[in-house]
Amino acid sequence: MNLLKRTIFQVLVWLGIWFALWISSGSEIRFVMTNGPAFIFQVLLIFWIIYIAVPKFLFNKKYFYFILATLPIILICAFISAELIPKPPLGRPPFQEMGRGRGPGPSRFFIHLLVLFISSVSAVLLETFILAEQKEKEMALAKAELMESELKFLKMQINPHFLFNALNNIYALSVTNSDKTQEGISTLSLMLRYVLYDCERPNVPLNKELEYISHFIDLFKLKSSKEFNINIINEVQDDSIMVAPMIFVPFIENAFKHSGIEKGGDSFVNISIKSIENNIEFSVENSLPIEPLIIDEHGGIGLQNVQKRLDILYPNQHQLEINKLNTFKVHLKLNIK
Repeated sequence: MNLLKRTIFQVLVWLGIWFALWISSGSEIRFVMTNGPAFIFQVLLIFWIIYIAVPKFLFNKKYFYFILATLPIILICAFISAELIPKPPLGRPPFQEMGRGRGPGPSRFFIHLLVLFISSVSAVLLETFILAEQKEKEMALAKAELMESELKFLKMQINPHFLFNALNNIYALSVTNSDKTQEGISTLSLMLRYVLYDCERPNVPLNKELEYISHFIDLFKLKSSKEFNINIINEVQDDSIMVAPMIFVPFIENAFKHSGIEKGGDSFVNISIKSIENNIEFSVENSLPIEPLIIDEHGGIGLQNVQKRLDILYPNQHQLEINKLNTFKVHLKLNIK
């Protein structure tokens, strides 16, 4: 609600309260004449608080000026409505007695002061609550925009990292086996199509991600005519479920890069992906070479990248375990809601 709507709402609420009190007093005209001035000052105070006192002083943390701008005005309004405005003719007073010093009931000034104070406090509390709600929405929006910006930045990291690795593979292929270079370029074009078009979406079908992984492995195998020790377990019940793009690939790239599988021997890479309903379980394990590999200084972007993306995209919906003993193993559980 904007300022005017909130003001009208509070005025109508207090009008309803006064109307109920008037009905309970027997619908006497003397009640209206006695308390009508209080309602008029009540409306003026609500306007003053909503449009001036709260936004200019309270919300700017000028608490002393806010008190000076409200309490004295409440007292003055209560005094004017109770003491300076002519009292109605004598008759049976509502609530035993509304006039000053004429019975055991509270004085007219006290009643008007209490009513004006309660309405003023209510107006302040309502404005404070609405401000807090607006601030919460603004913080949520700013957080969402920050997360979106960070995701875009992480995606920008993925594409050059992917292209750098793929071109290295094509280069190695052209040196070792030029006959397979054309096949490698064709496979690379399919991978680029996924990266350039599908990865622009927030989510893609799982089969798209699996196809990319398959192309990545095919491109890697073209490097040599010898067999690589690569084992893949695919137990996906529904490959149409949606996942964030490039969420598994960086772990696989990392496994191939650090396993030393190109040198043969006992080196291996084991990949497993299973899904049951909305739960996906992914794992990749690679051997660790006896002699440390020489890794380019730009390596490692993908692994750090995907960990950050998981925290943003699947908060409290994923479990990631990374173990390095005799082998390097990554185990990821995703709950896709």
